[in-house]
Amino acid sequence: MNAVDPVIFVVDDDLSVRIALERLLKSVGFRVQTFDTARSFFNSVPCAAPCCLILDVRMPQMSGLELQQEMALKGLDMPIIFITGHGTVSLSVRAMKAGAMDFLEKPFEEQQLLDAIQAAVEKDRQSKRQQAELMQIQQRAASLTPREYEVFKLVVSGRLNKQIADELAASEKTIKVHRARVMDKMKAQSLASLVRMAEKIGVFRVSD
Repeated sequence: MNAVDPVIFVVDDDLSVRIALERLLKSVGFRVQTFDTARSFFNSVPCAAPCCLILDVRMPQMSGLELQQEMALKGLDMPIIFITGHGTVSLSVRAMKAGAMDFLEKPFEEQQLLDAIQAAVEKDRQSKRQQAELMQIQQRAASLTPREYEVFKLVVSGRLNKQIADELAASEKTIKVHRARVMDKMKAQSLASLVRMAEKIGVFRVSD
C-alpha cells in the first residue's frame, strides 16, 4: 500500500462493529482507521488520500449527525456513509439532505456496504483531483503580472488583440507579447482551454 491508497474511517462506539468492519475492509485491500467516538475522529489529522467515513448515527456525547454538522462547519469535505440499528425515515432524510452518500440500516449485506464505499471513494478521488487542478490554476494566475492579468481577462472575454490594445492604450505588438506570456504561464494550449481555466477560478469576464 502507498499514500494514495484509499483510507476508510470507521466511527462507531460498538467495539464488535468496529472489529467486524475493519476485518471486512482490510480483506478487500482498504486501509482502515477506527474510532470509538465522533470527537476522537474529529480531532484526528485530515486525510490527503481518497477516503470516506462510515459513521454510526447514534453515539454518546456527539452523534453521527452532529459530527456531520461539525465537519461541514469546519469545511471537512468527506463522503459519509451512515450506518444504524435504529434507522428512521426522518434520520435518513436529515443525513441525506446534509450531503451523506448513503444510509444503511443494520444488519446490511457486506456487498451493499462495499458498493457504497466504492462509490464514495471514487467521488472523493474526483473531488480531490478537481481541488488539486483548481489550486494549480490559481497558482498560475497568481504568477501573472497586473498587466498580464488585465490582458488575461480581456482575452477570455473574446477581445481581439487590436481591441485589447485600444482599451489598454498599448500597441498591438505589446499586447501580443503579453498574450503569449499569459498563455505560457497559464499552460494553456488554446484559447478554449484558457477560457475554461478562467471559468474554473471565477475570473471576472469583462462585458462588451
